[in-house]
Amino acid sequence: MLAAFSKPAFHPFHVSASEIEYNAKDNRLEISSKLFTDDFENVLARIYKTKADFSDKAFKPQMDALVTRYITTHLSVRSNGRILPLKFFGWEIDHEAVYVYTIADAAGFAPPKITVENTILYDLFEDQMNIVHFIVNGKRKSDKLNYPDRKLQFSF
Repeated sequence: MLAAFSKPAFHPFHVSASEIEYNAKDNRLEISSKLFTDDFENVLARIYKTKADFSDKAFKPQMDALVTRYITTHLSVRSNGRILPLKFFGWEIDHEAVYVYTIADAAGFAPPKITVENTILYDLFEDQMNIVHFIVNGKRKSDKLNYPDRKLQFSF
């Protein structure tokens, strides 16, 4: 009987949220992205043609590789026209969501001109919305992307 319920019944909105904070002390960007676990597993399985399971500890090395590959190709930050390469830091499950953590070396980071490109889950949903919060020196700015829009500009 459970098969009669589609995933949207549990979360009718397709949304992710990413928070990017500039850590001036360590001269890096610290990024956390929150995605619904089932949506994230589905997109990973679809794109990489393999099983994706965040709850099975035996899959952790495979999931680390899949998450790294996906996030670093679907989220990017540019400062003064230069991409700041993301490095995978880890992930954790919190109820029905997965938090993915990445960092980026912010040498040469120039807060006045920041572009964020975010296409997380665009491979799965045409009604996907991606919320981005950017924090620099305690000042927080937020914006959102609706599929198919890909880029946001932040000025501080």
